[in-house]
Amino acid sequence: MTDLLSALLLGIIEGLTEFLPISSTGHLLIAERWLGHRSDLFNIGIQAGAILAVVLIYRQRLWRLLTGFGQPGNRDYALKLAAAFGVTAVLGLVVKKLGFELPDEITPVAWALVLGGIWMLAAEHFAAKRAAALGERATITWTVALLVGIAQVVAGVFPGTSRSGATIFVALLAGTTSRAAATEFAFLVGIPTMFAATAYELIDVVGSGQAAEEDWASFAVAFAASAVTAFVSVKWLLHYIQSHRFTPFAIYRMAFGALLLLWIPAGA
Repeated sequence: MTDLLSALLLGIIEGLTEFLPISSTGHLLIAERWLGHRSDLFNIGIQAGAILAVVLIYRQRLWRLLTGFGQPGNRDYALKLAAAFGVTAVLGLVVKKLGFELPDEITPVAWALVLGGIWMLAAEHFAAKRAAALGERATITWTVALLVGIAQVVAGVFPGTSRSGATIFVALLAGTTSRAAATEFAFLVGIPTMFAATAYELIDVVGSGQAAEEDWASFAVAFAASAVTAFVSVKWLLHYIQSHRFTPFAIYRMAFGALLLLWIPAGA
C-alpha cells in the first residue's frame, strides 16, 4: 500500500469518527497499526481538517455571532464559547507540561471504548429523565460551558473517550436538554480548540526543525479527505439526532472494544 493511499484512508477514518461519539483518536491509533505510525502534527492536523467542515456547516451561525456580537444573546453565547475554550486551553497546557503522551497500546483504547459505551448508555438514560423533568431547554448556561471545556481535556487525556460524545453528554446532563443545542455548542467549541492544537503542534515542529521530516503531501491528502468526509458525516449526524438517540453508537463502542480485547494480544 502506497503512503498516499494510507494517508487517504487515515483521513477518511478521521472524518468519519471525529464527530460521531465513537472516538477519532482511538480509531486512528488502532488504524496506524496497519497503515503506519504518523506524527503528532499529522494526527492533530487532520482533526483540524474535520473541524474545517464544521466551520463550513455552521458558517451562517458563526457569521451571526461575529456580526451581531453587540446583541446580548449573541454576546452571551460567544463569551460562553470563549470560556469553554479557555478552560480547555489552560488545562490542556497543564497536561502538556506534565509530559502526557497518548499511549501506543491498543488495550487501554479498547477499554476506553467499552467503558465509554457503558457510560453513554447510562448518560443517555439520565439525560432522557432530565429532559422529561425539565422540558426542552436549549440554553447554554455558564456551568454547561465550563463543564464542556473540562470534558474536552478529559477526552484528550483518555484516547477512546470521544471528544464529541463527552461534551454533548456533559451538556445534556448539566441542563441543556435539547440535543441540537448541546451538539451545536460541542461542535462550535471544537473549532478554536482543534485549530489552536494544530497551531501549537505546527509551531513546535517548525521550531524544532522537524518540519523538514514531515511528509507534507500525505498530510495534505489526509487533511482534504478528513474535511470532505467530516462534512458528510456531520450533515448526517445533525439530521439523525433530530429523531434518534445515541444508543447505537454506545453499542458499537462496546462491541468494537470487546473485539479488540479478544483479538489483540495482551499488552499490544
